[in-house]
Amino acid sequence: MIIGVLALQGAVSEHLNMVTACGATPRSIKNPTDLKDLDGLIIPGGESTTIRKLLVREQLLDPLKELVQKGFPVFGTCAGLVLLAQPESLAGLNGTVVRNGFGRQRESFETELTVAGWSKPFHGVFIRAPYLSEVSQPAKALVTLADGRIVAAQQDHVLVTSFHPELTSDTRFHQYFIDQIVTPSLTQAS
Repeated sequence: MIIGVLALQGAVSEHLNMVTACGATPRSIKNPTDLKDLDGLIIPGGESTTIRKLLVREQLLDPLKELVQKGFPVFGTCAGLVLLAQPESLAGLNGTVVRNGFGRQRESFETELTVAGWSKPFHGVFIRAPYLSEVSQPAKALVTLADGRIVAAQQDHVLVTSFHPELTSDTRFHQYFIDQIVTPSLTQAS
């Protein structure tokens, strides 16, 4: 199983390491030919406007949007969430995104998150993080803070988090992506 990590900006090496730790083969994605034979894709954090400009420059925006629309498994963290929720970008999640929703860099924080069905909390690292103020069907919230802000969601083949699971040693979100989204899509394709 080959999981690509968009390698234009952000914590690329950390995501590649997480993919390896989950038993899959990682691949850095820098141009359209790198998309060949992938089973899933991770879009890391960074600055969403910059990443979108780089996607256009590298001629990746249209091929990625097409993959998302066809049901290809994609996991977006932080800026990846923004791009997947923006209709003008990748349009993969029905939700309203609030960019830098928790404030500037100095308002970055870490907190324990409760994920339904998980036996212990997940340590969330929020860096100039966005959030979803709402999601609509078929999207569903996976993690919601006490104040109602949605910080993890899934819509069919798309998984998003406001936080950076790649900056922890906890592989559960990456494993969830592989086990619950990528693997079933491979089974359906065969």
